[in-house]
Amino acid sequence: MMRLLKIFIVYLLALTAIFVTNTHAGQVDLIKQIMSGVNILMIRHAYAPGSGDPDNFKVGDCTTQRNLDDRGRAQARSIGDWLRSKGIKAAKVYSSQWCRCLETATLLGLGSVTELPALNSFYDLPQDREPNIKALRSFMANLDKNGKLVILVTHFVTILEITGKGVSSGEGVVLKLIGKGTYDVLGRLSFGF
Repeated sequence: MMRLLKIFIVYLLALTAIFVTNTHAGQVDLIKQIMSGVNILMIRHAYAPGSGDPDNFKVGDCTTQRNLDDRGRAQARSIGDWLRSKGIKAAKVYSSQWCRCLETATLLGLGSVTELPALNSFYDLPQDREPNIKALRSFMANLDKNGKLVILVTHFVTILEITGKGVSSGEGVVLKLIGKGTYDVLGRLSFGF
């Protein structure tokens, strides 16, 4: 019953995210911000049918996980194409260790992908929420605010916790680094979808 309630809440939040308009900046303004030095683009993994992961889930074993389907793979490639069409040719790309995130990150085609455990989901692992978020905030605090664009491919729960924004599969949120450990959430990107 609790699992069904969690699934219902996630879907409700995702549906809400679809209908909420971006009040901070339009899509074009967000791309301009990225091109002028905004450092972080958090992207939720592309479409993977279902919710959560099977009970036998194991990091590193894609056969035990919920994975991208053909629609999700096409969506991930389209996100990369859309970003390139806006002038973003390369980035530092980090990913959750979940297979659907790693595959999304790779299919973006914007650079080599580095696994970052702090981006891992805590949807079915509430005990991991606090340590993951603490590690992610520490990672972000050590980024060079004048450096190359950083793309973080992760999960709904992680993006919601860091940005306060709910996103659907294959959507993103743009963050501008201000100083050590501080950032502004500039808005959501739908990548033309």
